[in-house]
Amino acid sequence: MQKKRWYDYLWIAEITYLALGFFNILFGWLGLIFMFTPLMVAIIGGNKVYCNKFCGKGQLFGLLGGRLGVSLKKETPNFLRSHWFRYGFLTFFMVMFGVMVYSTYLVFAGAQLQEAVTLLWVFKLPWNWTYTAFVTPWVARFAFGFYGVMLTSTVLGLVSMMLFRPRTWCVWCPMGTMTQGICMLKSRKDDTADGGKSETDCGVA
Repeated sequence: MQKKRWYDYLWIAEITYLALGFFNILFGWLGLIFMFTPLMVAIIGGNKVYCNKFCGKGQLFGLLGGRLGVSLKKETPNFLRSHWFRYGFLTFFMVMFGVMVYSTYLVFAGAQLQEAVTLLWVFKLPWNWTYTAFVTPWVARFAFGFYGVMLTSTVLGLVSMMLFRPRTWCVWCPMGTMTQGICMLKSRKDDTADGGKSETDCGVA
């Protein structure tokens, strides 16, 4: 049996984040760590080591769907692996992220703060028990928006996990698609520099 390493327990960080945000939405800002860390790792290292080893969300799906058996474990559909779907979903995801940032700007400009988390970009869930009166409204608005993004990705990942293989979400995760794109760009640059002999891990997780 392979010995557990410290990063095998990063799924706890994912659960902790969701729990903290549930009780105080301002913890939603911590989601930026999950967004920028894989990008920085890909930019610096030129690989997808974060997705393959350090992603707490992927570990959580692997634990639930694999060890606990909450998965049908069917083959991942080919369309989920296709470039058009993955980059199309990334584009959609970034557009919706931009809408969220714009709504934060509107609150900054004086619009009324709506204390609700938007799930799946459609359903607004009241979040009235989180105390935000002591912060500037736009700070709270961004926290609501970003937590909604993180919660939405978790729900989509759970559905993918239950219907297909445990870590199917990793195939079409927007962050995974971005890190793969960064990795491929760095790989091409390195290949040009050393005559095409560089080796990088740019595969889909």
